[in-house]
Amino acid sequence: MEPDQSPRIRVDALMDTSTVHFLPSMNRRNFLAAGVATSAAHAAPRIASGSEFANAGAELNGKRIRGKAEHVISIWLGGGMGQIDTFDPKKKGDPKKKLAGSYYDSIETAVPDVRVCEHLPKLAGLMDRVTAVRSVNHEVIDEHAAATNRMHTGRPISGTVTYPSLGSMISHERRTKDVNVPPYVLIGYPNVTRGPGFLGTRDSYLYLTDTSQGPAGLTRPDGITPQSQARREKLLAVLKRNADPTTDQRLLNYDAAIEQSVRLSSPEFMSVFDLTREPADLRNRYGGEFGQRCLLSRRLVERGTRFIEVSHNLNFLNGIGWDVHNEGIQNQHQLIQELDTAVATLIADLESKRMLDKTLIVITTEFGRPPEFDSGGGRGHQGSAFSCVLAGGGLSHCGAWGATDEIAKKIVANPVSVPDFFATICAAVGIDYHKNLYDGDRPVPITDMGRPIRELFA
Repeated sequence: MEPDQSPRIRVDALMDTSTVHFLPSMNRRNFLAAGVATSAAHAAPRIASGSEFANAGAELNGKRIRGKAEHVISIWLGGGMGQIDTFDPKKKGDPKKKLAGSYYDSIETAVPDVRVCEHLPKLAGLMDRVTAVRSVNHEVIDEHAAATNRMHTGRPISGTVTYPSLGSMISHERRTKDVNVPPYVLIGYPNVTRGPGFLGTRDSYLYLTDTSQGPAGLTRPDGITPQSQARREKLLAVLKRNADPTTDQRLLNYDAAIEQSVRLSSPEFMSVFDLTREPADLRNRYGGEFGQRCLLSRRLVERGTRFIEVSHNLNFLNGIGWDVHNEGIQNQHQLIQELDTAVATLIADLESKRMLDKTLIVITTEFGRPPEFDSGGGRGHQGSAFSCVLAGGGLSHCGAWGATDEIAKKIVANPVSVPDFFATICAAVGIDYHKNLYDGDRPVPITDMGRPIRELFA
């Protein structure tokens, strides 16, 4: 399990000055692609990478792909969502007989020949606004923390470089138009994998875990009136004017964090966390605590926040989360149903407000699950083929992209590496996915040379 999901972690934004948190079945198209993959397999003994095969010709005449989305809502399913039991269903298996296959039946969707798990009925009706990327892959399978890092930074853990998360990269490249709005908000527990890495604290996140109130670090203590706050700010300004100037970036970042935290603690911004301002019927449609986090993400998008990560099943309310080894799989359907309710409502809500094309919804997890059942009837880990999901964002959705074999174990068409998946997200929000960031003087390719899924921008 990844360590950031422990309920014992103190919830307090902007208090740790060392990190300064302020502001991770085929359709027809895939059938034809599978034929190309089969032919290519005779010519090469390995599966081509996404940049070499699935996205060949992703740039025509050197022209970069550039989408028009402005915001990302990233939904994180900690533990490892099983693709075969959600967005890439296959023939049904039998855990008692150790017969590999899906745990549930599948249902039709709004896209012909694209099926999903029976516990995703609401999303099934919206799959024409969605693309389940069924061919994501990496080599990390046995360690949750390393796989979580891979799916947040797009790279392996390095002993010399702390890479920035996707949220920090987008925050770095797409600053908010309003300085009184945080570019990056984490609705979940803080963790270095979500952080800014070498970009520095300016591109870190504001975080909270409880949607019933705003971030604890931005809440003024009782007795601190606006008048007394103003006096404190005036005194601080005097001290800063009389202090010797500094070029120490750490001190400058700290000052910037204080200034931003003061701005964000104003009643104007803090009102975004008051979900009672939303109609009761809408709040009920979103569902429980996870649904309320999704609703808050929509309110943050309205205010101008660029990137929001929403953690699902934050405190492992079902006892095990998506890491369904052994008997843990028995209640997996509850997680799938909760995901279905909240995400389907989020898509419909954004669409009703004409914000869906400007907001890319991303569902990721650290790896998938194999089709075989373990001794207790659950599933192990699988990084070689799993599903991540894109919705909205102005993309040309097709229900599903990429294809796996008859038991969702091997990729047979359009493999998508993690860098390719990150490049697709960056392209969707208008970021040059081939540019370099800099760790000091060292150039670091922003997506580790990933190339976007060109067909989604047709």
